[in-house]
Amino acid sequence: MRRKWYILIAMTLLIFILILSILVFVHELGHFLMAKRAGIYVEEFGFGLPPRIFGKKIGETIYSINALPIGGFVKLYGENGENENVSTEKLVTSYKRAYFEKSIWQRLAVLLAGVTMNLLLGIVAFSVLYFVYGIPTKTGKITVEGIAKSSPAELSELKIGDQIISLDGQKLTKMDEFIFLTKSKAGNPIKLEIAREKDNPCKTGSEDVLGGMTTAEGTGFNCNGENLIVTLIPRTNPPADEGPLGVAITDTEMKKYPWYQMPFLGVAEGFKESLTWGKMIVSSLGQTVFVLVTKGQVPKDVAGPIGIFQVTGQVAQAGFLAILQFLGILSVNLAIINILPLPALDGGRLIFLAYEGIFKKRANPKVEDLVNKLGMAFLLSLMVLITINDILRLVRK
Repeated sequence: MRRKWYILIAMTLLIFILILSILVFVHELGHFLMAKRAGIYVEEFGFGLPPRIFGKKIGETIYSINALPIGGFVKLYGENGENENVSTEKLVTSYKRAYFEKSIWQRLAVLLAGVTMNLLLGIVAFSVLYFVYGIPTKTGKITVEGIAKSSPAELSELKIGDQIISLDGQKLTKMDEFIFLTKSKAGNPIKLEIAREKDNPCKTGSEDVLGGMTTAEGTGFNCNGENLIVTLIPRTNPPADEGPLGVAITDTEMKKYPWYQMPFLGVAEGFKESLTWGKMIVSSLGQTVFVLVTKGQVPKDVAGPIGIFQVTGQVAQAGFLAILQFLGILSVNLAIINILPLPALDGGRLIFLAYEGIFKKRANPKVEDLVNKLGMAFLLSLMVLITINDILRLVRK
């Protein structure tokens, strides 16, 4: 039993490191490719973080493998100002290949390339999922896909797979209509017409029902041909995330299209999925900052490295496609965090580029370096607080 536990921890750690490595490596690869395109002298492109284990110079760039297998880095000549490697100064200056010598637009492209690559990785991951599972397609039907315990839906014996035809005689084809009507009629009996394929007491030849039934509380069911007429009362104060009836519904299905259409449709849905997660992440970050500023504490649902490691273990047990979805979510998350206007992040460097563009002069390199160091100290401190929050959450469990 203990050996199995050790294997599970080891596999989770391996997947965790692999995911983080892919995310950061792809990000740095974006900077590398755009820097090469802009003609910037790239001194080193490393997989993992130093100390270096192995390095080989190909052309003018050292390609290295480093000891800490988390992510990677790109070392651009001149990215920290003009006072750099003297041994290559003449070569670089003569060809105007230092980072600081490039135009604002070229440097902007290099900075944004990392974020762009993370967004593309998220889109690709989600696109593969949709290619495998199918494309979400509106059906014009409302289908039950989940029922909460002890809810009106469970007590009235609704079943997963039931199709909701109408509510109090009003035909329904969209989820929004159903949600609005159940909320507006909370506390009062309603009648749902249900189409059911299996275990339907209203189908011809069934001996389970003779004319249906109605309870003293006004709930129960009757038959309308082969459809059930279910009577139940929506709750006025339902538990969080359940709704008045305690039923999860959908009006879409995962549909497979011809093979030559699926790649294009998959990419389109992957792009939409990335936007959806992007909006959710931005909203979550806003709430985190608000709580951090107003209450001086990290929100309970914010996860750091330990929290992500824990989630990785849960996702890994669900299989490769679940890991791929998790990778897509984290990649979009990394893109958004990196574009934030915080020192030491790509977004912080964009602020200095904006300053240069507005005032037509570069910011003092010493000031920029100091700001980035302070920003890094702030981010590391925040990471420590989030990690403590992760530990406390585990201890409470």
